[in-house]
Amino acid sequence: MTRYQTLAALLARRIEQGLYRSGERLPSVRILSAEHGVSISTVQQAYHLLEEKQMITPQPRSGYFVSLHKATPPLPAMTRPAQRPVEITQWDAVLDLLNSRQEEDILQMGSGMPDVTQPTLKPLWKIMARLAQKQDPRLLNYDTLQGLPALREQVARLAIDSGCQLSADDIVITTGCHEALSVSVRAVCQPGDIIAVESPAFHGTLQTLRGFGIRVIEIPTDSATGISLEALELAFEQWPVKAIIVVPNINNPLGFIMPEHRKKALLSLAQRYDAAIIEDDVYGELTWEYPRPRSLKSWDLDGRVLLCSSISKTLAPGLRVGWVAPGRYRDRVIHMKYIATGSTATQTQMAVAEFIRQGHYLPHLRRMRQIYQRNYETLNCWVRHYFPCGICVSRPAGGFLMWIELPEPFDAVRLNRTLSESRLQVAVGSLFSASGKYRNCLRLNFALPMDHRAEQALAVLGAAVEHAMAACAVDALPALSTE
Repeated sequence: MTRYQTLAALLARRIEQGLYRSGERLPSVRILSAEHGVSISTVQQAYHLLEEKQMITPQPRSGYFVSLHKATPPLPAMTRPAQRPVEITQWDAVLDLLNSRQEEDILQMGSGMPDVTQPTLKPLWKIMARLAQKQDPRLLNYDTLQGLPALREQVARLAIDSGCQLSADDIVITTGCHEALSVSVRAVCQPGDIIAVESPAFHGTLQTLRGFGIRVIEIPTDSATGISLEALELAFEQWPVKAIIVVPNINNPLGFIMPEHRKKALLSLAQRYDAAIIEDDVYGELTWEYPRPRSLKSWDLDGRVLLCSSISKTLAPGLRVGWVAPGRYRDRVIHMKYIATGSTATQTQMAVAEFIRQGHYLPHLRRMRQIYQRNYETLNCWVRHYFPCGICVSRPAGGFLMWIELPEPFDAVRLNRTLSESRLQVAVGSLFSASGKYRNCLRLNFALPMDHRAEQALAVLGAAVEHAMAACAVDALPALSTE
């Protein structure tokens, strides 16, 4: 990130936090230059960037002022799911979302797709081309069940940043994080068992549990601090909970980072009730602050945490390369992998291992963190500008997903039908609940380029939301008496 981008990000955070209020004059260019030890041109570039994002407005001979805008929406409140084992639904809606990816003229505003257009991916293309040119027979053969040793070594080295001390032998390569989660669930549970999950939770995880005949207890979750440990303990006392699935670092869909003291408390709770923890860390590398947060696995002393991740969100989902560090469940996980898919594709493993070994991965990560953070700041401004009042919005600490909560009568499923006329689609909140809750919520993706098309789409979405909220308000009015 350049100096002017760093300064712009700092000023944007101060505006978001209310340190500079709507309509308030900002410090002069000369004052900021002296305060931050940067040139006047750097400050001017920073102000120009904030002006482009419509966060500030220049006034001739007066300086720069915070744009007049609506107040920052509050965070979504602690969720309140039914705290009892339930059967998982919503498969048809998930299938509709997945099938719509094939329709190129639909703008997917709520998908979990990263940006795969950046120039930092060019070395990956070259590596894949060189591998193909060599015509190495190994590329067309089965790999071992555990995965390519060279890739496992690189993954173990990357894990150091999250506080983990792993060896290559501790890692099992999978076909994406989805398979890592799948084999982990099958390694620790049987059909009919009960698993506790955050609420809302990733729809892919929920559908995996449905496929294995596992019941779910949705645990209330705070949009800033994560799963309620008090509610989780109560669930342990009332039900034979076999395992917990959590996304503590850059949660999907809420975007929070669980504080360290709560991560340790969660691990202690699992130890007390002898439950496994399946930790989904697929977005952990996309934290905007450095160093990245520690994983639960980094405090795991008895092997009960199965750490799952992949390069699907950091590089490209089409490569289908993931991994799991299964701890005490290693042999069981390898067996489940053999039953499910056997070995993972060899060529993509080699390509990813070489991409990391040559030093391309970390620069690519730094670039994507910067892009997603800037995109979030832009999208956040657009949401404030185009959406009506009365909404709650998550404040992600990384990644590229935003969660929006609308008043309770609102129906995002009906909204999606309206948006289809404009060839737009969001991810409706009910996909992220085992029982179909959160119909009044939606998930947005800001990995998309924040260009004119994206702004127009958000303006259409905001207008549709406002219209739907107004209709809900009318429907809620008491009927006029005819007496």
